[in-house]
Amino acid sequence: MIDHAQYTTYPGSATPLGQLWSAHLDALDRHLSVNTWALLAVSVVLIAYPIMRILLPGVLHGIVLPDVVRTVLNLIRI
Repeated sequence: MIDHAQYTTYPGSATPLGQLWSAHLDALDRHLSVNTWALLAVSVVLIAYPIMRILLPGVLHGIVLPDVVRTVLNLIRI
């Protein structure tokens, strides 16, 4: 039988969850080859790069840029 007591989380304590996460990562590290890790890393980069190329300019132009322009215009007016 498996002792499930190690998997129970207690309210207000992140330690058991951190230990569980660490155990899962250790198991992955032992069982996945270097080629698999490389394939996962390349996949993450190939997915994240286009998202950031689209999302980052939208955030900069939609949120940050108007605030900067407003600040500069207020400074010029003074």
